[in-house]
Amino acid sequence: MASDDISQLAEALSNTHVGDGELSYKGLGLKLDTAESVEEMVHEIQQYPGLRALHLEGNTLGVEAAQAIAKALESKALLQRCYWSDMFTGRLRSEIPTALRSLGNALMGAGARLTELYLSDNAFGPDGVKGIEQLLKSPSCHTLRELRLNNCGIGIGGGKILAGALMECHRQSSALGAPFKLRVFVAGRNRLENEGASALAKAFQLMGSLEEVHMPQNGINYAGVTALASAIQQNPDIRVLNLNDNTFTKKGTLAMAEALRHLRNIQVINFGDCLVRSEGAIALTAVLREGLPILKELNLSFGEITEAAALVVAQAVMDKPHMERLDLNGNCLGEEGCEALREAMENMDKGDLLGSLSDDEGEPDDDDVDQEEDEERADVDEGGGCCEDEIGITQIKACPAQSPGEEGKVRKALLVPGQLLCLEHAVQQEWFPQHHASLLHTFISRWDEL
Repeated sequence: MASDDISQLAEALSNTHVGDGELSYKGLGLKLDTAESVEEMVHEIQQYPGLRALHLEGNTLGVEAAQAIAKALESKALLQRCYWSDMFTGRLRSEIPTALRSLGNALMGAGARLTELYLSDNAFGPDGVKGIEQLLKSPSCHTLRELRLNNCGIGIGGGKILAGALMECHRQSSALGAPFKLRVFVAGRNRLENEGASALAKAFQLMGSLEEVHMPQNGINYAGVTALASAIQQNPDIRVLNLNDNTFTKKGTLAMAEALRHLRNIQVINFGDCLVRSEGAIALTAVLREGLPILKELNLSFGEITEAAALVVAQAVMDKPHMERLDLNGNCLGEEGCEALREAMENMDKGDLLGSLSDDEGEPDDDDVDQEEDEERADVDEGGGCCEDEIGITQIKACPAQSPGEEGKVRKALLVPGQLLCLEHAVQQEWFPQHHASLLHTFISRWDEL
């Protein structure tokens, strides 16, 4: 190693934070290739008594460097928290599993009992999951409470491997009388899709201990959402549920609404950009009125929700004493819808929440819609500019309510008052008297003629 490199490393290590059982090399931007390049780091780790947390994020480790660090960890039985995100920038994907196995084997050999494992922003794919598979199954992870794998590109295959490892961890720990109780699971931007999400849902259902689930932007549609919904209702302590930028549509939203009926501790729900649509919003409103007593945040932005349904949602959340934020931005409300929501908030004595108003011209985003339910989009216009208003805790972005038809005529917007949308949802429930269903359907279908 060149003397200049050694000097640079020594200077970087002088900025290391040491104290309270924590050793941090976070964000030093070190390129660590060989055992020699981590010699001083290894010495510090070895000489640190009672090491409980190790920050390596923001550096890049080669195989040889990782193996040297792993050697230093073989005696660190008290290590509990591994912050190893963004640790392989510029590395070949084939290198990463080997490096991860070395570190994992060291933890297992030391008899460490982890509580937090951060591996986000490591583009290691399914092979990277194989690199931590044995660690996740081992007694070192029986005590794991937080697992963060955001933006790792693990894909469907990696999702299945991960799910299998978590289930095996639960099986082995349960046999020892101390079941695995993961509390925080983060796996956004991983291309899990339906199969990966469904596999993980089985693991979630088995554990039943989750408090936070973050799985945004994973290409999951209603089949995967339905599987997750079934699992989530078996985790009654969930406080945060973030499934932003997946595709619920009607089937997924109704399944998720049913799951939410079982949750009394949830505080944050993020279903933004999930295409919940008006009927889904109404189904969620019914749950809001019946439960979710300590809800603080609800995000239903960019969901193709109409004015009438948005008004019903706004009215329901305003009855929540702990409510801090409602996001209805990006829905198809029209200028009049924005005004109606402003007026509704004022009428509910929420004027103190009214913030500054601004207009922002722009094109609405295209939604990734499941092909099987594509016909549901027929009643939504997608062209033209949009206006955006911020109303205190409520953000609204209005899409045009009307657009020219093929023959030059203006097509009527299919907006129905919120009360009728509620009835339309109710008639589809099992408990609704069937002999009234046809009459109600006729009435609603003829609303535009009245």
